[in-house]
Amino acid sequence: MPYEGNKDVGVCYGLLGNDLPSPQDAIKLIQSRGIRKVRLYGPDAGVLNALRNTGIQVNVGVNNGDLKRLAEDLGFAYGWVGQHIKAYLPEVDFRYITVGKEGLFGTNAEAEAQYVGPAMGHVYDAISSAGLQGKIMVTTAVHMAVMGTSYPPSAGSFSDRAAAFMRTVVKFLVDTGAPLMLNVYPYFAYKDIRQNLPYALFSTNDDVVYDGQLRYRNLFDSMVDSVYSALEGYGAGHVRIVVSESGWPSGGEDDGFSIIENARTCNQNLRHVAQGTPIETYIFALFNENKKTPHGTENHFGLFYPNMAPVYPIDFS
Repeated sequence: MPYEGNKDVGVCYGLLGNDLPSPQDAIKLIQSRGIRKVRLYGPDAGVLNALRNTGIQVNVGVNNGDLKRLAEDLGFAYGWVGQHIKAYLPEVDFRYITVGKEGLFGTNAEAEAQYVGPAMGHVYDAISSAGLQGKIMVTTAVHMAVMGTSYPPSAGSFSDRAAAFMRTVVKFLVDTGAPLMLNVYPYFAYKDIRQNLPYALFSTNDDVVYDGQLRYRNLFDSMVDSVYSALEGYGAGHVRIVVSESGWPSGGEDDGFSIIENARTCNQNLRHVAQGTPIETYIFALFNENKKTPHGTENHFGLFYPNMAPVYPIDFS
C-alpha cells in the first residue's frame, strides 16, 4: 500500500546500468514509497509510458547531444517537444524541462555551454506555441563549480569563468519565471576539506557558521544560500532554486565516510528541506548504476539496489 511521501522531496531516476528493473517496476517502486516527483536525464519512452496516469510530477532532461540542434533549429525544438512532451499529455505530469546538465563543467562542457541559452529559448518557444508555458517550465541544471565565492554565504558570487554563461541563464529565468536547477552535494564539499562531518550530514544541533545575523547548522543550507547571494548580485534574488541533485554514496571508496551509515543519515535528513521555506529537492539516485563512470562512488549513490531491495532503510514521509 503506498504511503504519503514528502511533497518537497523527489528522486533522480538514471538509466546507466545493465541490470536495472523495467521502467514499469521502477515506477511502481517509486509509487510504493510515496515519492511524488522524479527527475529524468532524458526523455526515455519506456519510462515516460510507465509514468502515464501516475500523478508523479516529472522533471525531464534534454540529452546534451541534442543541445546544438535545439539551439540552431527552431523546427527541431518544435519536433522535440511534440515527440517527447505533447505525445504524453495529459497522462504525464511534466513540470520542468531541464535543458543541459551542469553547463560549463563536464565532458565537452565548453562546447555545449554555448548552446544552452539558445536551446532553452527554442524549447520555451515550442512549449509556448502549445499553450504550455504556464504549466511546464524550461530551465537548466548547474552545480557549485559555477561559484567563485561561496563562503561566507552572504558573499556568494559566480566565478569569472561562469559569468557570461550564468548571466544568459539568469536573464532567461527572470524573463520566464522559471527556477534555477542546482546540484548541491555536501558530500563533495566535505570530501575536499574533511572537516566537521556532522555539519555535512545535517546531524549537528550547534551553530557552525556565523554570517552576520545568519547562523548555519548544515552545509547544505550554506551552499544554497551562497547561490542565492550570487543571484542577488545579478539582480535576480527572486529566482527560485530547485535542488536538482543531492545525495551521499554508500560505498565505492575506502575513505571511511563513503559508507552506508552516512548515506542514510544524509539522505534521511534531507527532509530538512521541507522546514521553513521549503526547497524542492531531488535525491540522487533511485538505483545504484553499474555503468556510471568513473567507477567507484558514482556507482553507489542509489537508494535501492537494481533488484529493488533498499540499500538502507529510509522514510520518505
